[in-house]
Amino acid sequence: MQGTFQTDRLLLRPFNPQDAVEVQQLAGEYEVARTTLSLPHPYPDGAAESWIAFRTDAARHGHGYTFAITALAENQLMGCVSLNLTSEHKRAEIGYWLGSRYWGNGYATEAAGRIVRFGFEELHLNRIVGAAMTKNPASSAVLRKIGMHYEGCFKQHIRKWNVYEDVDYYGLTSADFLTL
Repeated sequence: MQGTFQTDRLLLRPFNPQDAVEVQQLAGEYEVARTTLSLPHPYPDGAAESWIAFRTDAARHGHGYTFAITALAENQLMGCVSLNLTSEHKRAEIGYWLGSRYWGNGYATEAAGRIVRFGFEELHLNRIVGAAMTKNPASSAVLRKIGMHYEGCFKQHIRKWNVYEDVDYYGLTSADFLTL
C-alpha cells in the first residue's frame, strides 16, 4: 500500500478517482503539457481516470509510485510527482508536473526532494535519474536543487507534437545521496 508524506508545505498522497477532473484541468494546460515528456494536449476526457487507475495498479505491484502534490494548508491539488521503477537494476526515474499557477514557488523542488528521499531510504534504490526537455530550464533547476548531477544531453531524443526535442539527463546514486 502506497503511503503519504508531509513536507513543510505539502502533502504527497496517492491519487484517487475524485482527483480526475482537477488532473485533466491542471495537466491539460498547454503550458504544462508543452514541456513534459508524455502529457497530451488537449487532455482527453476519461484519460485522467484511466491514468489514475493505471498508476494505482503500478503502486500495488511495486512498479512505480505516483503522488498528488497538494497544498497542506488548503488541501488543494497542485500537480504530481512520481518514481517509475526498474526493479532489476534498483533504479527509478523521477517525473513531476505542476499546474502553471503553482510555478515559481519551490513546490516541485520540495515534492521531488521528498520523493527522492523515499526512493533511497525506503525503496533502497541504487540510482534515480531525471530528464527535462532543454526548453524547460525550470525543470532542470529542480533536478539540480535536489542534488542530481547533470549527465548529458540526448539530442532529438523524443518527439513531442511532431517536433524532435533535446533532453537533459540528471542522476543521483545512493552513495551520492548520503553525502547531501
